Amino acid sequence: MSRLQVVSGKGGTGKTTVAAALALALATKGKRTLLVEVEGRQGIAQLFETEALPYEERKIAVAPGGGEVYALAIDAEQALLDYLQMFYKLGSAGRALKKLGAIDFATTIAPGVRDVLLTGKACEAVRRKEKSGRFAYDYVVMDAPPTGRITRFLNVNDEVAGLAKVGPIHNQAQAVMRVLKSRETAVHLVTLLEEMPVQETADGIAELRAARLPVGRVVVNMVRPAVLDATDLELVRETPRAALARSLSGAGLGGARRGGHAERLVDPLLAQAEEYAERYALEQEQRSVLTDLGLPLHELPLLAEGMDLAGLYELATELRKQGIA
Repeated sequence: MSRLQVVSGKGGTGKTTVAAALALALATKGKRTLLVEVEGRQGIAQLFETEALPYEERKIAVAPGGGEVYALAIDAEQALLDYLQMFYKLGSAGRALKKLGAIDFATTIAPGVRDVLLTGKACEAVRRKEKSGRFAYDYVVMDAPPTGRITRFLNVNDEVAGLAKVGPIHNQAQAVMRVLKSRETAVHLVTLLEEMPVQETADGIAELRAARLPVGRVVVNMVRPAVLDATDLELVRETPRAALARSLSGAGLGGARRGGHAERLVDPLLAQAEEYAERYALEQEQRSVLTDLGLPLHELPLLAEGMDLAGLYELATELRKQGIA
């Protein structure tokens, strides 16, 4: 199992939810997981129903079996200050640069450097060891940028090549890439059973493979329960309208006590069945596309009660059942 688990996906697919559930799943049986956020949205804090995350590693949950989930919201400016202190020992001078706006300027004008700082902080957590020699975290899960930007975000070595041929930034980028392109890393993509997210997932996988970044698994999120299969749908279509009306009436539907008007329910019922059949066919088609990508495929259910902390634990349990963690 790769120690750095990167989770990406098209906006609206629930990638942050899947990243959080994965962190919980990996932390079971006494493991320690760090959940990292790099986009500044504080989505992790909302999911775990806690206050906004500061720029420090903070325990936010206990997993079944006594494992622990820590979280970190990486801030590019703070990461750059850490970087300047680490390599140049600037200390208070670095804080002065922040007051002057130089830090914001540096992270805005050179987005490649910004990505090095963000990914570098996560990779540092992957490599960090305690005095005993044990890794500080068994796993690091990164809630990464959307699929359309994930390859560029992770391929930081190419991004900074034109900015720094030698020196600390160049060396830092190379160190990051040694982690990101190794077996220590797996990039998972989250999608829905809809055409646009599936297509973006396929494109993202192609880009990741072209950049020789390690693609992990595909997670289909918010899957609606299968009410009718293809055989059931065909049976509905072939059943005579009168027989449907009698069945509805026999089930006590359609106002049988008021003269029996079950036939009024037939048209809406058939229309709903046709709508479901159309969606069912589309979802099956998209499943086929995802299967052809040649990656392990997992599905997480749409939670009828909506997403809350209990739902997050439920999704974590499902991920473990499916062997992703």
